[in-house]
Amino acid sequence: MDISVVVPLFNEEESLPELAAWIEKVMNAHHFSYEVIFVDDGSKDKSWFTVQSLRKGNECFKGVRFRRNYGKSAALQKGFEAAQGDVVITMDADLQDSPDEIPALYKMITEEGYDVVSGWKKKRYDPLSKTLPTKLFNWAVRRVSHIYLHDFNCGLKAYRREVVKSIEVYGEMHRFIPVIAKWAGFGSIGEKVVQHRARKYGKTKFGMNRFVNGFLDLLSLSFVGRFSKKPMHFFGSLGLLLFVLGFIAAVWLGAQKLYFLHHGIPAPLVTSSPYFYIFLVFMVMGLQLFLAGYLAELVGRNSPTRNTYLIAEFLGTDCEEDEKE
Repeated sequence: MDISVVVPLFNEEESLPELAAWIEKVMNAHHFSYEVIFVDDGSKDKSWFTVQSLRKGNECFKGVRFRRNYGKSAALQKGFEAAQGDVVITMDADLQDSPDEIPALYKMITEEGYDVVSGWKKKRYDPLSKTLPTKLFNWAVRRVSHIYLHDFNCGLKAYRREVVKSIEVYGEMHRFIPVIAKWAGFGSIGEKVVQHRARKYGKTKFGMNRFVNGFLDLLSLSFVGRFSKKPMHFFGSLGLLLFVLGFIAAVWLGAQKLYFLHHGIPAPLVTSSPYFYIFLVFMVMGLQLFLAGYLAELVGRNSPTRNTYLIAEFLGTDCEEDEKE
């Protein structure tokens, strides 16, 4: 199968028939073998009945329905698990993403060798209250991930099948799939300017809180991606630094006290100095961070996924099996 289109949706009954007809038209015009997987994320309207009717008219349309709303990441993950196409394309169900972009995205994956291609809505039809935080968010993700995409939030993306079968999307990590893919070893990430259409039906399902959550998720993803296999490197280094700083400062404070006593200079008690307690807190915090790193290292070493790595290819396995025979 050439293409799997994964469409997460939530209360989009009005736009689904038009979107399905548009996708079908594009696929037939370019003679693609395809499937469209609609993932209903607990819609409260008649979206699921619409998906069922679409399925009756075209067996290429498939559906998955959640019992309640779990979020876009969960919907995408379930779609990725079900996808069978060589290229997996995601798009939103609100008609703001154009299916006419599918052939070019498919070509970039199959002919130009990209693992991931992210859409860039260069010209947007959103208010400034939405575009300005989006630009700030994209800038922060570029700085942290060193992936120089303009629009990480764009729902229109294309992936090589191996990518979606090798990663896991959870929480609200759908904004960072290119980052997750890069850390999984898929480094060929491209970008394509795509058309952004004004919303035709309904209203947006995302509020301003997504930007706050997005920055928190970015910090979490950055930490887990870099230190999940070596937590002691982070906690131990930081704890050791704080402990050494506190210890050196405490020694300096004690040496100063001894110097004053040796020369008969009146000096206050060491414990009467506020610096003594600051240095003591440094040492206690350093010790706690070091112990946290040590415990995290023990947990990691006993984890069943401690030696889970993504294998690209094997060479020589057939020869070894022949020798055993």
